[in-house]
Amino acid sequence: MFQSFDATASPEQGPPRLAALRDVMAEAGVDAFLVPRADRFQGEFVAPADERLAWLTGFTGSAGLAVICLDTAAIFVDGRYRLQVRDQVAEDFAPLDPAEITPGAWLTENVARRAKVGFDPWLHTVDGITKLTKAVGDHAVLHPTHNLVDRIWTDRPAPPVQTVRVHPLELSGEKSSSKRERLARELKDAGQRAAILTLPESICWLLNIRGDGIPCSPVVQAFAILHDTGRVGLFSSPEKFEHLGPDPNIDLEGEDGFGRAVGRLEGPVRVDGQSAPWRVSEILQDRAVSGDDPCIMPKACKNDAEIKGMRNAHLRDGAAMVEFLAWFDKEASAGGLTEISAARALEEFRTQAGDLLDISFDTISGSGPNAAIVHYRVSEQTDRKIRPGELYLVDSGGQYIDGTTDVTRTLAVGEPSDVHRDRYTRVLQGLIAISLARFPSGRAGRDIDALARAPLWRKGLDYDHGTGHGVGACLNVHEGPQRISPAGMTSLKPGMILSNEPGYYRPGEFGIRIENLLVVREDGKTLNERDRLCFETLTYVPFDRRLIETRLLGPWERTWIDAYHSEVNEKLSGLLSASAKAWLDAATKSLG
Repeated sequence: MFQSFDATASPEQGPPRLAALRDVMAEAGVDAFLVPRADRFQGEFVAPADERLAWLTGFTGSAGLAVICLDTAAIFVDGRYRLQVRDQVAEDFAPLDPAEITPGAWLTENVARRAKVGFDPWLHTVDGITKLTKAVGDHAVLHPTHNLVDRIWTDRPAPPVQTVRVHPLELSGEKSSSKRERLARELKDAGQRAAILTLPESICWLLNIRGDGIPCSPVVQAFAILHDTGRVGLFSSPEKFEHLGPDPNIDLEGEDGFGRAVGRLEGPVRVDGQSAPWRVSEILQDRAVSGDDPCIMPKACKNDAEIKGMRNAHLRDGAAMVEFLAWFDKEASAGGLTEISAARALEEFRTQAGDLLDISFDTISGSGPNAAIVHYRVSEQTDRKIRPGELYLVDSGGQYIDGTTDVTRTLAVGEPSDVHRDRYTRVLQGLIAISLARFPSGRAGRDIDALARAPLWRKGLDYDHGTGHGVGACLNVHEGPQRISPAGMTSLKPGMILSNEPGYYRPGEFGIRIENLLVVREDGKTLNERDRLCFETLTYVPFDRRLIETRLLGPWERTWIDAYHSEVNEKLSGLLSASAKAWLDAATKSLG
């Protein structure tokens, strides 16, 4: 099985580890120390060797920051993890939301004037440290240092062993040499000599490679320098690449040579402050110029080959999901299912679908009150039986050789309540509103986010996460810069792939989320001759008709659901077992 269900640490382990960290902080002469969730590549999915925040605190979410002082400690997490963090960390760590109090504001309240705040300069971005420095002003001094957690983590796992493979042209749609030449021209036109690349997904996209060894993410851990000549300096373990053969325009060197190579660069050198480690700016000093990672936007706008691969991956994934849903209906009614057994069964169905590399994130398998935890991660300690009268939420995905999937369905176990139906239908209406959206070119995710929330708003309800995130093509399941969110500032462009996942959560009782993936497509012109965009749905998995309150639906919503279910049946029928096909026929009947 791909998924690990056990947390890195328990709440009971936090206090002694915190005490040990404070001892080494005192030895190092720092009054506070920052422990981020990030690794040196700023990846969402990190190797076990880089799970410092989880090891220290017990918190296993994908984003967070612990600020450790000599006599107090806080852990900052966003609204997605508000419930989870309280279950996972000891009371020694005060859970805080950065939307309510920022780490900088908290530091100024909890350290003495001119306090020294230590941080690992490889684990924090340029923008992150710049922002924090401004926030603390002259009250505290940020001090780069060696990682103090590593000094006390005596049984820290070894770094991952990775292999590298070529991502073929039929899936990438463009030769690596063409990508390098295209981006090099952009650098030259901007008067920049080079660009620093520190995101593994950018490097994998640029060089048409993929890797393994990092949970849920088919990337190769590496740093790179793209020169304005098109030449690339690649810094990773050379043995990973030996079987690929030499490329005269790629200079391969060990990762320890990256800092020295950066130091030799002549400026101006582009540095993306949102992703590059602070250490890079320290080395470059005034030779650095701020600018986006040049791979970000080209990678986000998928070409025809990448979209075709995503469509194919979603068909196999949809068939696996239908096999699972048919199995779940039978097994859940018989009793005995647990959150873990359901998640493991789904992973097995995905394996049987073919061409699966890994799951694309830890499966969220939550029943009853656990489903109300937005990014719930089931463990042996939290696993519970799936009971009649409850809702079961499963958010999952696969990394396939040709694409990345992410789909959420909420299922009734037994007879749902009227409240279940009402809330589910409003969430589904939000998903439909996004799916049907037609909007002028140049609009961003923030401009359409409210469409998904409006059915809930009419009832005085809402949810505390964005409506959609970007998705990579056989790369990370969460990809920027595109997103559908009140904070989504990037204009949506053809080829971008996003999730569409409104939800509703009642803490302690139930959670509902429904998610499809969409690709942005051109849709002709509006009446005033502006280019117009729309969405094509990639995900084909039926909704739970038992949870749809048809009296709440408008005629256009009924039409959309029936047409979607008809297409699900048409696309997947030939890929299913006889029993799953019979189940799908019933699940996709017209609402009438």
